[in-house]
Amino acid sequence: MNLPYFIAQRLIKGRREETSFSRPINVIAIIGIAMGLAVMILAVAILTGFKQQIREKVVGFGSNIQVMNFDSNISFETTPISDTQKFIPKLKQIPGIQHVQVFATKAGIIKTEADIQGVVLKGIGSDFDWRYFKSNMINGNVFTVSDTGRPSNNVIISKKISDMLRVHTGDTIRMHFIQDPPRMRSFIISGIYETSLEEFDKIYVFCDIRHIKKLNGWSDDQVSGFEIFINDFDKLDEMTMAVRDTIGYKISEKEAKFKVTNIRTKYPQIFDWLNFQDVNVIIIIFLMLIVAGFNMISGLLILILEKTNMIGVLKALGSEDSIIRRIFLYQAAYLIGKGLLWGNLIGIGLAYIQLKTGVLTLDASSYYIKTVPVNLQLSHILLLNAGTMAAIIIMLLVPSNLISRITPVKAIKYD
Repeated sequence: MNLPYFIAQRLIKGRREETSFSRPINVIAIIGIAMGLAVMILAVAILTGFKQQIREKVVGFGSNIQVMNFDSNISFETTPISDTQKFIPKLKQIPGIQHVQVFATKAGIIKTEADIQGVVLKGIGSDFDWRYFKSNMINGNVFTVSDTGRPSNNVIISKKISDMLRVHTGDTIRMHFIQDPPRMRSFIISGIYETSLEEFDKIYVFCDIRHIKKLNGWSDDQVSGFEIFINDFDKLDEMTMAVRDTIGYKISEKEAKFKVTNIRTKYPQIFDWLNFQDVNVIIIIFLMLIVAGFNMISGLLILILEKTNMIGVLKALGSEDSIIRRIFLYQAAYLIGKGLLWGNLIGIGLAYIQLKTGVLTLDASSYYIKTVPVNLQLSHILLLNAGTMAAIIIMLLVPSNLISRITPVKAIKYD
């Protein structure tokens, strides 16, 4: 029989059935742990949800990895490459590669009777994955790109551009391109999207890639580059190296040279800002653990003080300090477990309500999203529970040593 566990069970059962002066302190300790864990669950769920949504928005515009001509600079006027590269089938066979598609970009100016706005015309092919933009369409629809027949004159623009130029779905817009000689194209707005990521919404217009090929005088097989989407963003650097290794490193003057970049390298300011948010969550978790730990230390000291007579009797009967210490640690573990249970119910419950209803909203112009995002993952919840339990138990080891300083004679006389 596990004697410390047996005695701890009887003490817990007895505390339920009768009133003791330690009960309010224990309730406060349970509440402290519950609220601390609930706050930690919400903090982690909101942060990971926020990072996930912002990443998805940025990747939706530029993919995870891009392959372009080595001579292309950072502007939107690119040096073309052939879309019939031998490495494309190999890329598609790499585990973790989700999709590969072609693209082309060209800077232009949209001019209406009263307004003017510089934009980037992004050409897409029949292989373009529309899922991201379909989920963000607020008016109209996306357009279909075919490899045969005449190029589609339809485009989709953002709500930001629509508001600035005061144009709507079905309107015709004229885009001017500064080149030699200058050119102009008319497009019909088939749909309007909104991602709330203003840095991208205010410049990108999507069209049939064949328009850009004609404007640049490219052949039918030339594009700006390839966009590669991966399954796991956390493996971005690993997948970038895999793509580089598959493409190879060209050193001959006659061989086409390619550069491989990923979305984190292309927009470091956005991802550095997202990574900085981790510091806030670490601080919150640390403070909550400190508060919960001190609440439990107070509770444990009260438990020891309340049972000083029992400690004296057990010592007089020959019990070792380690056995008596385990009795109170078992009781503390019970209180911690109760606090964790309520903390999970509160934290997960609130997160689930926000996930399903989006009742808490945000200013999209400042946070790039309209509602407080939530990302509930079982692994995060289990780690928070295990970490909280372990941290508080470790903190309780020091005050539990107070038992070794209690002498049987004084303890038995204690009232």
